[in-house]
Amino acid sequence: MNAYASTGQESCFHGHHLSPQILLGLDGKNWRLNDYVARDGYLALRKILGVDGGAGMTPEQVIADIKLSALRGRGGAGFPTGLKWSFMPRQFPGQKYLVCNSDEGEPGTFKDRDILRFNPHIVIEGMIIAAYAMGISVGYNYIHGEIFEDYDRFEEALDEARAAGYLGDNILGSAYSFQLHASHGFGAYICGEETALLESLEGKKGQPRFKPPFPASFGLYGKPTTINNTETFAAVPWIIRHGGQAYLECGKPNNGGTKIYSVSGDVALPGNYEVPMGTPFSKLLALAGGMREGRALKAVIPGGSSAPVLPANIVMDCTMDYDSIAKAGSMLGSGAVIVLNDTRCMVKSLMRLSYFYQHESCGQCTPCREGTGWLYRMVHRIEHGKGRPEDLDALNSVSDNIAGRTICALGDAAAMPVKSFIKHFRAEFEHHIEHKTCIVPAYV
Repeated sequence: MNAYASTGQESCFHGHHLSPQILLGLDGKNWRLNDYVARDGYLALRKILGVDGGAGMTPEQVIADIKLSALRGRGGAGFPTGLKWSFMPRQFPGQKYLVCNSDEGEPGTFKDRDILRFNPHIVIEGMIIAAYAMGISVGYNYIHGEIFEDYDRFEEALDEARAAGYLGDNILGSAYSFQLHASHGFGAYICGEETALLESLEGKKGQPRFKPPFPASFGLYGKPTTINNTETFAAVPWIIRHGGQAYLECGKPNNGGTKIYSVSGDVALPGNYEVPMGTPFSKLLALAGGMREGRALKAVIPGGSSAPVLPANIVMDCTMDYDSIAKAGSMLGSGAVIVLNDTRCMVKSLMRLSYFYQHESCGQCTPCREGTGWLYRMVHRIEHGKGRPEDLDALNSVSDNIAGRTICALGDAAAMPVKSFIKHFRAEFEHHIEHKTCIVPAYV
């Protein structure tokens, strides 16, 4: 199911041209260290350390290159990576930490687990370079609790890197040392939120912290900590090898590089597709084989289940980058593109999403703990022919009283789909309420 499409240029993540045939034919055989090195793996690390006779790069030069690249966080927020790295107090006298967020639990998102499965060393190299740039000596990769095989593979890759001198004390004979460990989560969606992840990593209940203070000043074990997504770290080695300007030119201004989109739903070829940032949605849809069985496109959730839904007439004019999707009224998020055809009942689709957020709320904040339950029960009532005309205004009101009133963004993630579904498909909800049945005749 998970396939990569070639961008027609050297991939910024894998170091060679990709096609679905190449990746589907891997059979888990060429993720090893020798395969990665054959694809120019660890050359970026050697470059910054100057171990091959070069001048090396200072931490400031590494961060400047990342800033130039316009690499933005691939976990969902899209915050500029180089700017985030510059927040780390390099001269802090105590321990500092680097954390990779591989807790991929957003419905529709399945890119990070494929990076860990097919190319774990690119994440390791990216983390070592990031740690060097910020003066960090210890890092952790927090891996989602339901991808056991990928966790084991990452552990094996760590062992290979240590044995070859790429990881540990005095890396490649240099004065720089970095220890990296894998940590297995237990499948809680809330632990994808960075402060809840830190709480879990410390062995505590995974609940979000109040911010401020932010992790850059008070993170893991109360120490300065930088957290980035798996795909973000995976982009770093290519940037260092080829330069920030080259990576920027892979995409568009303010949206550098390529992006892996997890395309699922009613398409002929669901899977992971790596394309330049700013690629038209219509082109991404064509790469995914177009609409399955020739059905018409009805709607798209462009950035994972928490992103507002967009109807076909809006999304077809969008390009796949943070700014274009935001201008259209949604979010690029993690790049999980959920495609819905004309047979999909929007009420039932929203009911399933609302159930997920009600189930995954950690219960710490009253608006989220109680509000997500109200949202689910009202949408469930409408779907099952018991809706009332006032329910739509009540759904919007409850959503407004959740969003922005919780410690973390899960409340917003539950509220935004509700408001967008009603905004763009209100007639369908009204039909359910008035006629006690679905408006979609071919609903499956």
